[in-house]
Amino acid sequence: MNKSNLELVRECDSFPYYEDNRAVYTENLKKYHAFRVNGYDDTLGYILNSVVEKWPWPKEHWVIDSAAQTVTLTTPADATPEYRSQVVAESIAAAVKVDAFEVLRGWRNEKYPVYGPGGEFLLDMERYGAHMTCYVEDATGLKFWIPRRSKNKQTYPSMLDNTVAGGMCTNEKPFECIVREGVEEASLPESISRATIVARGCVTYSHIRDARAGGEIGLSQPEVEYVYDMKLDPSLIPLPGDNEVEEFNLLTVEEVREALARGEFKPNCAVVIIDFFIRHGLLTAENEPDFLDILSRLHRRLPYPLASH
Repeated sequence: MNKSNLELVRECDSFPYYEDNRAVYTENLKKYHAFRVNGYDDTLGYILNSVVEKWPWPKEHWVIDSAAQTVTLTTPADATPEYRSQVVAESIAAAVKVDAFEVLRGWRNEKYPVYGPGGEFLLDMERYGAHMTCYVEDATGLKFWIPRRSKNKQTYPSMLDNTVAGGMCTNEKPFECIVREGVEEASLPESISRATIVARGCVTYSHIRDARAGGEIGLSQPEVEYVYDMKLDPSLIPLPGDNEVEEFNLLTVEEVREALARGEFKPNCAVVIIDFFIRHGLLTAENEPDFLDILSRLHRRLPYPLASH
């Protein structure tokens, strides 16, 4: 059965909304512990209860309050980001060593920033991302360069992706991230990328990982994805630059729509494609009955401290 555009957006933005159903939202929160850092009142994310129970928490740096359902990093309130990051890295390494979680078996130890109130940099751990859609345009209309993920990828193997996508490292700007990923993933010349890429805003969502993601199910994954477009000359053909992509195919608008409806796209990549369709007038209030719902769900207000890049 084909999936609607709204169903695809809901698949990605799957963490319940308090405003929609307070009972469902409250029941869902019971599955998680709130992650906090000593000296700050903000919740920085949610950790699945089963993960909290299995994690080998070093007691000198972590306090688990089962009644309040919180996990607190107890480094000094004036600790440096470098020190907090070191403690978190050591805690993750301990879990990797005992093979406590399937999701950590492919751990790449990449450094992503966590922010506190006012965009204060607290430590390295989480991620922002950048996604780019590359397309060509001729007399027959738009066509999209769509990669198929490697069948050996730990996450979402063999699913369809955006042309270029990746996580932003600490101190990396979104534009620099997408240029770098363009070279690494699609063999796009840096000079052409810098002259051609256009920033198109962001999509935001709060995802609950399912079986397709690989590893533990139910992990909470709130994300900000910076969105870029790149119109390519037909002579420039993206080619896999690493082992993350099997191949690139040039698909028509209708072929992309059909692949979306079949559920072939990685959930957040489907959202980025739908965002492109809206921005380019391919998806409108006239041809999409759920237009307003889709539009609002593409820009979820995340209840965590954020930083503007």
